[in-house]
Amino acid sequence: MRNLLTRSSTLIKSMKLAVALFIAASAHVIVARAQDNVRTLTPIQMAIEEHRQRLSSTEIEDRREALMRLRALQRPEASRVALSALNDPAPIVRVTAAAAVLWLPPDESAAGLIPLLSDKDEFVRQHAAYALGQTRSHAAVAGLIERLSDKKDSVRGAAAVALGQIGDETAVTSLAAVLNPQAGLTSSKKSKGKREQNAFVLRSAARSLGQIRSRAGLPALIAALEDEKSEVDLRREAASAIGEIGDASAIPALRTAETASDPYLAEVAHQAIKKISKSVKASGT
Repeated sequence: MRNLLTRSSTLIKSMKLAVALFIAASAHVIVARAQDNVRTLTPIQMAIEEHRQRLSSTEIEDRREALMRLRALQRPEASRVALSALNDPAPIVRVTAAAAVLWLPPDESAAGLIPLLSDKDEFVRQHAAYALGQTRSHAAVAGLIERLSDKKDSVRGAAAVALGQIGDETAVTSLAAVLNPQAGLTSSKKSKGKREQNAFVLRSAARSLGQIRSRAGLPALIAALEDEKSEVDLRREAASAIGEIGDASAIPALRTAETASDPYLAEVAHQAIKKISKSVKASGT
């Protein structure tokens, strides 16, 4: 009986040793494979992986720095890692992420950024709008048009800037309404809207109309140019935008502005006339 117990004890010890050796060998294989995987990563991939792991940090500044590093890489794979941070609980991290996803294809960036236009934080909405302008994605136009009526000046201004960068003609009516709620509008709801008061928003809308270069924007721009009660900076921006559109029908309004008491407005109007005249000659009309 004693010999049987001794043999059983020896067998158990042998089995434990075998299991321990098997676990050790398996761990060695796992570590070796992990090392092999690391060795096969390029320096860029290793950097992206490092920053991806830092995005799960409990420290806001760690997550922000990881996003800034991802942005600095200027690569689609880095931007794709940054996409998840657009839903970060910290507004400043969401803002940083908005700038970090811009090396994805335009529509892919826009798909991630558009929901931020409805973010509860003003700063996030503003930077999402600016980022969408940089994507040049036409998918963002509808959301940006909605932000032209945002309660915050900063968001409305960013939306106006972004629409000019994208250059979609469907934004012209809404941008014109920023300058003049009655300018070429068919929507009674918008025609009764409150007149924009913020100078930056007004100038941005005028500039964007010039960037889009649609003749549909001319009535609102001419009205802004001719309104002597408007800030002179807005009148200059309107004159410049009219020149970008290049329609000869606006020359009489520009001729009047050439005699303005403000020398800078007069010069902008003069340059706009030259640009239109050159454009008309080039087109042979």
